[in-house]
Amino acid sequence: MAQRALWLISHEPGTAPCGTVRFSRRYPTVEKRARVFNGASYVPIPEDGPFLKSLLFELRLLDEDKDFVESRDSCSRINKTSVYGLKVGGEELWPVVAFLKNGMVYACVPLVEQNLSPHPPLISISAISQGFELLFGIQDFLYSSQKNDAELSTKLSQLPDLLLQACPFGTLLDVNLQNSLDSINFASLTHPQKQPAWKAGTYKGKPQVSISITEKVKSMQYDKQDIADTWQVVGTVTCKCDLEGIMPNVTISLSLPTNGSPLQDILVHPCVTSLDSAILTSSSIDAMDDSAFSGPYKFPFTPPLESFNLCYYTSQVPVPPILGFYQMKEEEVQLKITINLKLHESVKNNFEFCEAHIPFYNRGPITHVEYKVSFGQLEVLREKSLLIWIIGQKFPKSMEISLSGTVTFGARSHEKEPFDHICIGGTAYLKLHFRILDYTLTGCYADQHSVQVFASGKPKISTHRKLISSDYYIWNSKAPAPITYGSLLL
Repeated sequence: MAQRALWLISHEPGTAPCGTVRFSRRYPTVEKRARVFNGASYVPIPEDGPFLKSLLFELRLLDEDKDFVESRDSCSRINKTSVYGLKVGGEELWPVVAFLKNGMVYACVPLVEQNLSPHPPLISISAISQGFELLFGIQDFLYSSQKNDAELSTKLSQLPDLLLQACPFGTLLDVNLQNSLDSINFASLTHPQKQPAWKAGTYKGKPQVSISITEKVKSMQYDKQDIADTWQVVGTVTCKCDLEGIMPNVTISLSLPTNGSPLQDILVHPCVTSLDSAILTSSSIDAMDDSAFSGPYKFPFTPPLESFNLCYYTSQVPVPPILGFYQMKEEEVQLKITINLKLHESVKNNFEFCEAHIPFYNRGPITHVEYKVSFGQLEVLREKSLLIWIIGQKFPKSMEISLSGTVTFGARSHEKEPFDHICIGGTAYLKLHFRILDYTLTGCYADQHSVQVFASGKPKISTHRKLISSDYYIWNSKAPAPITYGSLLL
């Protein structure tokens, strides 16, 4: 199990190459082994430039990648594994493990110890699991307690020395790079218990378990009798378990308050060892009734070393957190707008931030705005034809706020002004952006005292919750009936 090469690429949309190679490492000794193992199917590691362009194309991260490309986008090429084949110099470099996270593309080329034609099954290539472990370990190292670009650059400069210890000659010994940085001795890889193929190393240090519940709420509101408003909550439970031993066992329980909305469509990480059948059969397709399973939802698992998503879920909450009304009337070169927002009484009135973005695409720059706002403040981005209503961290006691006014536009420059194929004529929308910490719309939470850990040492357990808006739209009530807006909820 070894890696031929690895790259860290910052994704920079809007620039000429759309990305920059921040770090790369090649292992010549592994490359010689690849040449022997792969035989006639051997493809050499390309230079950073060609690799960068080919990878960004395959990941659809190039600015010009707007059109359908059959060799990449056809149904026969649907990729669910983050393992790709890159066209470089007329040949295919395979397998390439790559994923995008926090604006950084992590990529590596695992060593395949056999001929590549035809491609062997992924499950038979143990170096792919190791490649994921290495990339996730680097990701955790770069973004743990990292606050700005200067700290990121510092950590990138430390990678060459750390990889000499954690991954000598392309063979991963420890995915926790912080161990190397703190001069912690590596645990021996010779254990009486069998080391699983998906776990390339072990952790040594202070035991701790971190649990984060993030719910994203989507909504489409029209204020029309013939079109029903829609909303949906999608939750993700993320865990990071720093526990000593080869196969520590952890059980996490998710609970709901008495009036909480049951979790549905639950998908779990492969490391989960067993589940109650009621959890697996709870589906959003079925009609809601009082007999729906409402927890507690127990997840026993053997955690990997890196941060991972323990489970995903949806929930049918009774109402959206913010109800809205938006009306836009066109009068010659002016638009009259009226907006009313109401925070539901059951929602925590304590935002990290809350803003309403009101775009006016397919028009010229904003030349004049007259408005009356009952709460918050309005920012005008004239060249972008955008109004931003900064609501702040709290709604007033009435829970209702309003904005009204007129917007005047100049002549439209087709080259510079933003364009949107949906916002034609009176069809327009406002989009809400907000985040509430220590809160979930379903009420879902992880009780620290219910977390069971079967490993050496007593771990420190921390839990976090937050609610985030995602595709939260309020459409102009005077607009024609929409046709395809529902697809935005997918």
